[in-house]
Amino acid sequence: MHVSGEQVTSVRLNRLKAESLKQNAKSMEDAALSLKPLAFSIKKPVPWCENGFYLSERPSFTFDPLFHAGAYYVQEASSMFLWEMIKQTVGTATNKKVLDLCAAPGGKSTLLASYFRDGLIVSNEVIKSRAAILTENIIKWGADNVVVTNNDPHDFERLPGFFDLVVLDAPCSGEGLFRRDPNAMLEWSPDNAQLCAQRQQRILADVWPTLKEGGILIYSTCTFNPAENEENIKWLNEFASVEPVKLMTEERWGISVTDAGGFPCYRFYPHKVSGEGFFMAVVRKTGAEGRLPNRKIRENPLLASKADKEMAKPVLVNEELDILRFEDSLLAFPSALVVDLLQVKNNLRIVHAGIKIGDIKQKDLLPAHELALSTILNRSAFPEIELTIEEALTYLKRDDISPQSSNKGWNLVTYRKMALGWIKNLGNRYNSAFPKEWRIRMSVAEYRDERLKAEMAKFPL
Repeated sequence: MHVSGEQVTSVRLNRLKAESLKQNAKSMEDAALSLKPLAFSIKKPVPWCENGFYLSERPSFTFDPLFHAGAYYVQEASSMFLWEMIKQTVGTATNKKVLDLCAAPGGKSTLLASYFRDGLIVSNEVIKSRAAILTENIIKWGADNVVVTNNDPHDFERLPGFFDLVVLDAPCSGEGLFRRDPNAMLEWSPDNAQLCAQRQQRILADVWPTLKEGGILIYSTCTFNPAENEENIKWLNEFASVEPVKLMTEERWGISVTDAGGFPCYRFYPHKVSGEGFFMAVVRKTGAEGRLPNRKIRENPLLASKADKEMAKPVLVNEELDILRFEDSLLAFPSALVVDLLQVKNNLRIVHAGIKIGDIKQKDLLPAHELALSTILNRSAFPEIELTIEEALTYLKRDDISPQSSNKGWNLVTYRKMALGWIKNLGNRYNSAFPKEWRIRMSVAEYRDERLKAEMAKFPL
């Protein structure tokens, strides 16, 4: 049993990146080893999530290039129970249409992208600034089947019966975060908690029509307040046609099962589980509502020209992709999901979709940063430069590096085989294409100090 007051750190490894490295590794095992971060040691698995692990300490993730490469996501272990919920309710079908309604900063969306490899993930965030953070984390994860939208929940009424699964991690009073974030206590009040409960009911009512009959709704909060948890599940049962879904849990996990009028709910108490405070419930929609008509799209207005496709084809490893053109940019998106993408585009505000391959400048293709971090890049299409830890951190600061390479033009820079981005070798210097807004603002000297402290701690006086 977990000791109350002791905070834990957990991460979820990105198996998508490991599989994309098989083309460069001798075996899948070699590829998976490149995911193991240098900055920390793995303590034990998270029992309810594949590829989730507890760490023996919380390092400074800023100084791990693999963090910036999307090799793993730092996620609270309790919220990883989403994986087990999907496993027990959806099973092995990975081609579902999924909505993550309140998605920022992206932990659940990246988990969904890992699970539903052949499905459509719509990752939504209503606050524009948080949508930018969400997009950054989705790009780092490298999946090609994710669409990021910036919409209010009621906008999804335009897509009736569209989604097989809706994940609603509702904004809440945050009581489950008191141990981790003392400021959460300062912001709490009875009035605010009541306002949160009312807002959650509005969100549930707004998003309900977009879930198809027989679809699954997973509702969660990071609070203990029954008015925001069990009472909302009871309220949903009163206004909508739903049925309970019971999950199997193991006693050793420490998860508490509660009842909301016949609907089982799952509570994560910090003194019982290795994780922070959390609440989750899952229900199945039984009532039928209107659905979008199945319209055949005779011509895709976004489809790139034959010349554009020929330009993009050599840099992609996946042939089951459609090449789309937005102004002077080329995007890649799974062919089987393009019709769904167009429906989303016609009804919602998209801020990111699929993988941006690059921009067309005259007759050249300038590779996009997200192509470098994606799982669809043909790694043999560009020369690669493997960087040391110091060089990698300098690159991530967007400072100048001078690696040894005779290959002029675009080079893919890597650290432990994981792609970090692009540099262009001009012969007498290198130009970095790393996004300015993503650069590390801490000095490499601070990294050396952190590493020295860690080494000294091994030899106490």
